Amino acid sequence: MSSSHGNTVNNNLASGGASNDSVLKRKSDDIGWEFGHLIDPSNFDRVECKLCGKKFGGGVYRLKQHIAHISGNVSKCLRSTKEDQDKCKKAIEDARNKKKNKYKEEREIRAEVNIIGIEEEGEEIEGLGPRKKPNFLGPMDKFTSKIDPESSMSTSKSLRQQNINDVIFKQRTHSVHRYVARWVYEAGISFNAIQNNSFRAMMEAVGLFGPGYKEPSRYQLSEPLLKEEVSNTKEALKKQENEWKLTGCSIMTDAWTDRKRRSIMNLCVNCCKGTTFLSSKETSDEAHTGELIFKYVDECIEQVGPQNVVQVVTDNASNNMAAANMLKEKRPSIFWSSCATHTINLMLEGIGKLPRFKKIIDSAKTFTIFIYAHHKTLWMMRSFTKKKDIVRPGVTRFASAFLTLQSLVEKKDNLRAMFASTG
Repeated sequence: MSSSHGNTVNNNLASGGASNDSVLKRKSDDIGWEFGHLIDPSNFDRVECKLCGKKFGGGVYRLKQHIAHISGNVSKCLRSTKEDQDKCKKAIEDARNKKKNKYKEEREIRAEVNIIGIEEEGEEIEGLGPRKKPNFLGPMDKFTSKIDPESSMSTSKSLRQQNINDVIFKQRTHSVHRYVARWVYEAGISFNAIQNNSFRAMMEAVGLFGPGYKEPSRYQLSEPLLKEEVSNTKEALKKQENEWKLTGCSIMTDAWTDRKRRSIMNLCVNCCKGTTFLSSKETSDEAHTGELIFKYVDECIEQVGPQNVVQVVTDNASNNMAAANMLKEKRPSIFWSSCATHTINLMLEGIGKLPRFKKIIDSAKTFTIFIYAHHKTLWMMRSFTKKKDIVRPGVTRFASAFLTLQSLVEKKDNLRAMFASTG
């Protein structure tokens, strides 16, 4: 069944042409586009199933329902396999859960924001509080008039008033967006910063305050407000510190070199409640001996509490192993464990040296170097892979090699279509 299904998909793809199919597909990573395409590039709602050829409206969401045999809006695809159905069902469920979680997160952020004394004004302020709808903005009385519910004209007047409110809301929202964007551009703030929960909470707080809010001074940001946040963070970390006493914790060490060639050692504490940064130390002027590492780790164990520490996690370097032996002598009840990530990296390094895999990895390197060395081939590759790169950088070069192999396998059909094209 699976082979016939694969042949069906391949035949449909071949009949339409790889280049034509890319035109009839939205710029989306949605799993549904594996099973269908747009009938008309100018109409994103009309799609056609690649498996059975059925045409219908509703876009890729309806297409996934069709493949997954979810009745109610569209007929079932008689050629979809159990694997296809499970894949589309999971995609629909994941999208639904993502939407629910996003809405829940926004509600929680809104609920956490509170301006002291906002309810002491004696006025009804339709702000952006947690009990209000998100699109209620400030005092709207100066833009609208009250409607008499007893009036025979109330219904039509209410609808007209709602339209006016919507227009005003959109205009005011756009105006605020421009002010926010201008500040982001002038201050050189990363665009991703607006996705931080703290930024959303800040916008909520400013909205609740209303007109006349005065921003904090540079001194307030660098001194009293900073100290308050440090105190607040320490208070929040007490939950993790209490967990150390209940279930124990692990101390994780990491040594690295920054762009200025400074050698730095970091120590973090991990428990079931999360990971906490403990301390950092520059060791550029010292030899990284086992004794140095042991001394630094032992100081942190004393800080956390020896009775709370279950294990120390490091990589398998020889100096770390020497420190492990010293710790075993002084604190026999604490384990010294090897980092799983470092161990897996060593495994990947060993696997990559095997003749069978080394040949494949070398071929992949040659291929990617050829693609990225020429503007024309790089442009062609990105046009066939929806502007996605085939090289997948990882934490280490050994992980990068296998991640790139995975990327090549995922995009093999696109790459084959690229080499078969005449462009």
